[in-house]
Amino acid sequence: MYYALDFIKLVINSMWKLLRFDNDFMLMCLSSSILYPVMQRKKIDVDVVKDVLQSVLDARPHDTFVQSISKQYEERGSLSKKQLEGLYGKASRIGSVNPSKLATLEAIIKQKLTRERSAVTAVADTMFVKDAAVGLLIASILQKAPQHKRVLFLKAKYDNNETLASAEINELKKFEKLLER
Repeated sequence: MYYALDFIKLVINSMWKLLRFDNDFMLMCLSSSILYPVMQRKKIDVDVVKDVLQSVLDARPHDTFVQSISKQYEERGSLSKKQLEGLYGKASRIGSVNPSKLATLEAIIKQKLTRERSAVTAVADTMFVKDAAVGLLIASILQKAPQHKRVLFLKAKYDNNETLASAEINELKKFEKLLER
């Protein structure tokens, strides 16, 4: 216990020296005997999105779209590309927004990635045609073993116009060979 207290004092003293000589660090918290130094900014960056949101909110305080993306921006710290495009559209219609901030917002939008979806593949319009050989195979198996659960399941699938996989067709052929013996 004595050594742990000495170690804690050493850490605290070294941190206080750091605090005295370097103004960029500040003491954030003392949790379970560990000090966490955190960088403190001297200059706050310009937040163009926040400025544009604020100017649009000032011009149109009852606009629900701008209110919702403003709330989301405060919570998450970012907006999607579509939301930024919507904000840009609203802000470009308002004359009080600084044009340089609009240009910066447009550059931020262009920087964001565009996720493009692939084109929908055309579904064949051909009707499903039942394979008569598979139907005869199922019927012959069920004549010999009418309570076979797997074959009944495959018959239900066949009757519902669902395609049977090649493994299922091979299964039916195997059942028929077993019943012929």
